[in-house]
Amino acid sequence: MQKFRQLFPQISARRQNGSAHRQHGSAPQLRTLRADVTASLVVFLVAVPLCVGVAVASGVPAELGLVTGIVGGLLTGLLPGSSLQVSGPAAGLTVLVYEAVQEYGLGALGALVLAAGVLQLTMGVLRLGRWFRAISVAVVQGMLAGIGLVLIAGQVYTLVDAKAPGNGPANLGGLPNLAAETAGSPAALAALAVGAGTILVLLLWPRWRRAAEVLPAPLVAVVLATVAVLVLDLPVARVEVQGLLEAVQPPGGADFARLAEAGALVGALGTVLAFTLIASAESLFSAAAVDRLHDGPRTDYDKELMAQGAGNTVCGLLGALPMTAVIVRSAANVRAGARTRASRVLHGGWLLLFAAAFPAALGVVPIAALAGVLVHAGWKLIPLRELRPLWRDHRGEAVVLAATAVAIVATNMFEGVLLGLLMAVAKSAWETSHVHLEIVGADATGERSPSGRPIRVRAVGHATFLRLPKLLDQLEALPRDREIELDLSGLRHLDHACAAALTSWAEQRRPAGAVSASGGRPPGSTRV
Repeated sequence: MQKFRQLFPQISARRQNGSAHRQHGSAPQLRTLRADVTASLVVFLVAVPLCVGVAVASGVPAELGLVTGIVGGLLTGLLPGSSLQVSGPAAGLTVLVYEAVQEYGLGALGALVLAAGVLQLTMGVLRLGRWFRAISVAVVQGMLAGIGLVLIAGQVYTLVDAKAPGNGPANLGGLPNLAAETAGSPAALAALAVGAGTILVLLLWPRWRRAAEVLPAPLVAVVLATVAVLVLDLPVARVEVQGLLEAVQPPGGADFARLAEAGALVGALGTVLAFTLIASAESLFSAAAVDRLHDGPRTDYDKELMAQGAGNTVCGLLGALPMTAVIVRSAANVRAGARTRASRVLHGGWLLLFAAAFPAALGVVPIAALAGVLVHAGWKLIPLRELRPLWRDHRGEAVVLAATAVAIVATNMFEGVLLGLLMAVAKSAWETSHVHLEIVGADATGERSPSGRPIRVRAVGHATFLRLPKLLDQLEALPRDREIELDLSGLRHLDHACAAALTSWAEQRRPAGAVSASGGRPPGSTRV
């Protein structure tokens, strides 16, 4: 053997280097796997109370929230798109899901989610994912703020084990009566104490950084509330458990027929569009935020949209809640040290194991504690810190944000978002339609110049109907007994309304003086 090594030193060295490379190469893989497993456990602990809480607040069995989380991990987690963000049921869709269940029934929820998933898949195939980045940030923030307000207004009732009256205005209007009824009910006060204690833990636990890195605040808050209810034997409502298989109810032909009825079709289409818009926008905005938290591969927005669509399609077939990428779980995944998408897939496996092996554990959780988690989540949806600098630097954006939020509270999700988008488009059109007149030959008062030379008027910018009143006021203020040279060559855009108005103005001025136009644009070369 020694002679072999002497005769073939290069081969012997290659064997030794290869063995060392395999040993050193396996170490990073083990470290990556260990980091992903640890991160998956952290995300699982964050996801359990949120999945259950969102389901209960949406008016569906708690197990359906876990089903959506499982699909988000095992299916969407495997698909390409964003490598580290985590999908599941989100507080941002709670209000819309609740309204849909109340109006169309639990069975029809799967049909609505299925249609939204197919629509997302179609948009992904058409490569429309990147266009969601063109949606005004103010509209998205206003949408989330409106959802947060409606969510808080509804969950305040659940905090005291009461039933919310219905939509946003009704919930807000019923708060005074709720306060009076709660003050005279020991059971309601006990539930309020549980919910308020949960919110307090959610606020204080993250300040203990070492503990918060090991156990997430939502899990700690729910566990402490559950222990307190069990030890003190408090008379509060708890989560009703049906079992995972019993809760899954795929939509049938009757559910699709109910949505296709003449009276329900328009509303159902609006709900599907709202599901699609909100889930897609929240997922892709979340992906952009998660990309800023790590140095790994960037998100492919079209593939991520298709991954979300595939997940929602399966959730719809199972009759579960709609899914979206959730920034809370995604950020927890990154901060826990996740390296690859294996962490989010494993988190789905832990959810499946928990739902299959320990379903009875949900039956001891107080509903008031879950309401506290969602009140806290709703509060975090309101961008309070961004409002002041936004108002200082971009008041138009702040107005769009506030109007979108108020419209969602006053009407519903779809109409509020639609109003916000229309306001954003109108604001952009107003800001881009800048036009001004450069007037030479007339003094500030508009009096005749002693030289008697023509007044030269040059229009510069974008002449649209939005700026037409101001444009005409400036032209009408010019002296009527002077020759006017109107130069339109500085206009980068002249719409039909402005062209027609300038033509009409020139025709009106023709008997009194002279108007000549240049620049190859209407009203043409004329002299009045």
